[in-house]
Amino acid sequence: MRPFIEIPADEGTAEAVVARPDDGAHPGVLLFMDAIGLRPRIEEMADRIASWGYVVLAPNTFYRLGTAAQTSPPSDMDLTDPEQRAEFGTVSIPRVGTLTQERMEADLPHYIAALRGLDGVADGPIGVTGYCMGAKFATRAAGLDPRVAACGGFHGAAIATSDPDSPHRRLVDAQASFVYGHADNDGTNPPEDVARLDAALTEHGLRARTAVYPDAPHGFTMSDTSSYQEAGAERHFTELRELFDATLGA
Repeated sequence: MRPFIEIPADEGTAEAVVARPDDGAHPGVLLFMDAIGLRPRIEEMADRIASWGYVVLAPNTFYRLGTAAQTSPPSDMDLTDPEQRAEFGTVSIPRVGTLTQERMEADLPHYIAALRGLDGVADGPIGVTGYCMGAKFATRAAGLDPRVAACGGFHGAAIATSDPDSPHRRLVDAQASFVYGHADNDGTNPPEDVARLDAALTEHGLRARTAVYPDAPHGFTMSDTSSYQEAGAERHFTELRELFDATLGA
């Protein structure tokens, strides 16, 4: 991976990868990683979004637990092997619980400020996209900062639960347009949660495109794991680009 930048965050310093199309001025996008960590696949995804004409910042949202290297799979682990993917899940899944509402919402202003402070980020609205637990970050960001004009969430986990601190409750203050691509038969995002999210988007009059991607498992965008589904991953890139181009105007 290319060298990281460092972001002063709420309880320490978060490493982040930056991807940019060229030296010109472009809209900014925050990319929130999944539970597997800030690793080459996240950099690849940031590069692809950057190729559309955006400056992309992807922070290590697990910074409280260690560096990007410490919180990502070791180099000798092959997550395309279902057994090794399950083994790493015993480590990564408990980490998600450390990212409480309070911690996420304390960190988000730092991530947004870091993005807007990057060379080449144009003044104006920004976009966010998130994967797995990162979809919660993206949804909260859209509700907390009116400069977020576009929000994507893919194979999200626990975005719209019955809990009082559920991320979807932030949508009351959102002004963004949304696209959500849900995994099929996803235990972390059951049909009742999908319906609850759709109802909230409608209730608050938000422009949104949502769908359950057929036969797509949780983690379908992540080509370095056994959960990867090419059809779902490519559909997500298409729909996310359409959202960003329509709202951010690269």
